[in-house]
Amino acid sequence: MKVSRNELLYRESYIVIEHNLEDEWIYVNWRGYVNYDTVTAGCEKILFYMDAKQCFRILNDNTNVEGIWSGASRWVGENWMPRMKQAGMACFAWVYSPSTLSRLSTDKSLRYMEKDVQVETFDDIEAARDWLKLN
Repeated sequence: MKVSRNELLYRESYIVIEHNLEDEWIYVNWRGYVNYDTVTAGCEKILFYMDAKQCFRILNDNTNVEGIWSGASRWVGENWMPRMKQAGMACFAWVYSPSTLSRLSTDKSLRYMEKDVQVETFDDIEAARDWLKLN
């Protein structure tokens, strides 16, 4: 597997945001236990960097997320995702966490989203990368 060069944009204990310069997408690596405050703060940073870098494809990796964060699900689906779309987001590849509770939180967010937002979910990061390369 070829290693991509990424520019580090933001780092906190619960999130790392990078700009993949080769494939032109924003890579978001969520980590550990997240809650309403960390989810909303991290999502606002994603929106900020998507706009700042004019990079409109997002690889949202929840592989390392543990536990439930469903308290933020409605906000993600009804508030943040429409603003991402309005700001120009083209596609959003969302990699599920192996944690059942985190996975349920992701699915809950998806139920709150408008149907015309281009979001696809994946069980592994390679499938998500492949999809993003085609979009």
